[in-house]
Amino acid sequence: MLFFFFHVNIPKKKKKKQVKYFKPAGVLQAQSGRVSYIKFSPDGAKIVTIAYDEMIQFWDTTLKKEIQSLKGHLHQVNDAQFSPDGKILVSCAADDTIRLWDVKTCSEIKKLEGHSSDVKKAIFSPDGKSIVSCSDDETIRIWDVKTGQTKAIKRTLGGINDIHFSPNGQLVVSVSDKIVRIWNIKTGRKLSELVGHSECIKRAQFLSNGCLIVSCSSDKTIRVWDATTGTQVKKLIGHSDEVTDIKLFPDGQTIVSCSADNTIRLWDVQLGVEIQKLEGHSHFITGVDVSPDGNTIVSSSIDGTIRVWEPL
Repeated sequence: MLFFFFHVNIPKKKKKKQVKYFKPAGVLQAQSGRVSYIKFSPDGAKIVTIAYDEMIQFWDTTLKKEIQSLKGHLHQVNDAQFSPDGKILVSCAADDTIRLWDVKTCSEIKKLEGHSSDVKKAIFSPDGKSIVSCSDDETIRIWDVKTGQTKAIKRTLGGINDIHFSPNGQLVVSVSDKIVRIWNIKTGRKLSELVGHSECIKRAQFLSNGCLIVSCSSDKTIRVWDATTGTQVKKLIGHSDEVTDIKLFPDGQTIVSCSADNTIRLWDVQLGVEIQKLEGHSHFITGVDVSPDGNTIVSSSIDGTIRVWEPL
């Protein structure tokens, strides 16, 4: 008697995504009042905040208290970002300058000058060797971190509100009014324009795989774009006022947004649906960020508070 054995490949069930829901976990009071921006350090041990003046503040996320303030800019600070290793902070301001700070000593390392108008954002490249900045002077500048010299200048049409690197560091996405542009950072060539928002775009960034871009706007929407074709993939609707900031969770599938409607919302990128709405701020929310481990959300507002949110 012969026996035949057949090996059948049974497809494994896809692991269901674990959805996190958040709750209030603390409130910090900014000494200088209205807070315009917030950002985690790469190790999650600190956050940096910017007030509507020249003040930059560091906070300890474990102790939930302010540990240091920096002052050097002569006009309103617009943005502050940590280097990939967390040792340097880069800030930019309406005084047309970019400044580098030693995070450990809280001392200024150098001042970068070259923009002729309000510098809206300055960010480190993924390898930490370069800084890219954008300004109301309609230029994107590339700086060498070690020497402080400008390596190249790319000109656009209109002032630039935001700029962000792709994960591989080869592309940048910039925001001007209602248009998102994708650039090859090495050649300076514009690759495509993403058009669809009906009002001023506030933020835009690549998702972790580099294939998608997400943007938010005063038109109350968040949009997801195919970075290769420039076509709109998703339109997320829920906020009742302008969406002021967006950040991506480490899982690459969840977006957190904040708005002038005083709410923070979590979204599933793939499904294009809202997961949760967080409320607590009494006024316009200016910024939001997620810790590197995805377990903490922080938000800033012109109500003068910084709020901490942790999983239920």
